[in-house]
Amino acid sequence: MDVADLALALMRLVIGATMIVHGINHWLGGGRIAGTARWFSGLGLRNGVLQAWLSVITEIGAGALLILGLLTPLACAAVISVMLVAGLLAHRPNGFFVFEEGYEYVLVLAATALVLAIFGPGWLSIDHAADLEIVGWAGGGIALGVAVASTAGLLAVFWRPQSEAAA
Repeated sequence: MDVADLALALMRLVIGATMIVHGINHWLGGGRIAGTARWFSGLGLRNGVLQAWLSVITEIGAGALLILGLLTPLACAAVISVMLVAGLLAHRPNGFFVFEEGYEYVLVLAATALVLAIFGPGWLSIDHAADLEIVGWAGGGIALGVAVASTAGLLAVFWRPQSEAAA
């Protein structure tokens, strides 16, 4: 084990914990599932309650997988996909800066997850212990490909924004 393995473990822990807390907040915080569902519906996503639960499960699940270092490219794909949806629907219209509700934060999380998929989970992971590590172009390609396909599928099936005239 070297310093790179510690850095990868720290990255997995921080991103994973962030995703878990974010998912728990969508579930139990503020407006709970009903509030999260209303927010998703307001972004043009149909079946807001389903979207809220899918978000909670994806965020908590991906976070747990990252902390464990298990199925790392798929866990990274889930983070990237969640951040793509958030960036495209909620933050893009507000510009770049996070203090103006822009996409800065979601971009950094998505890019960091992609870097993690490329470098792999490191020595302190279940993937390494089970000889399941997929790194380099393969790990990054899996993460980015699954994320883009998942995001495109979700938007194609569920995103129905209101036109300006209807709003």
